Amino acid sequence: MAEEAIYVPRLAIGLVHYPVRDRQNKTVATNVTNFDIHDIARAAQVYGVERYYIIHPMQDQLMFVERVLDHWRTGQGAKYNPKRKTALGPVHTSESVEKAIADWNVPGALIISTSAKDEGLKKYTFAELRHEMHVEKRPVFMLFGTGNGMTEDLLKSCSGTLESIRGAPPQDYRHLSVRSAVSICLDRVMGPW
Repeated sequence: MAEEAIYVPRLAIGLVHYPVRDRQNKTVATNVTNFDIHDIARAAQVYGVERYYIIHPMQDQLMFVERVLDHWRTGQGAKYNPKRKTALGPVHTSESVEKAIADWNVPGALIISTSAKDEGLKKYTFAELRHEMHVEKRPVFMLFGTGNGMTEDLLKSCSGTLESIRGAPPQDYRHLSVRSAVSICLDRVMGPW
């Protein structure tokens, strides 16, 4: 008897550098970091993410990302560390969230934001989003903000917000690096448990 093919949900992620908030709640653009390129790409590869978009409106920041990608995909880095080349395969750059979603071009995808704060928006628990993805077979584009989180307008434009990752009681500390948050979220919605 032939084995049934395993269904892998369609998932893209975006690391949003603009529009995000600073500590004074002003809309700003944050800088791309080398760690975020590499570490999130590795997590994306582990959990079957189709595309990982680094979203920034400034060309110099996108050019920085492209130089890093070129080094590891086709330069000396590709020979030095072939696994890094594989991990960086799904990484793309985009000038805006809208352009990233259009580039992925998957009709009917849920656009899900993430936030450490309770923003008062439509919420998806991890279990609900996992059900949408694995049972209802809904594709998902998940956005992760940098700085002090995505702007309210961007959050409101999404299909919903994923529940926040809670810290251990009694403190409920919620100040993870975005790399850690991405890894936890991907494991909860894509992990084989």
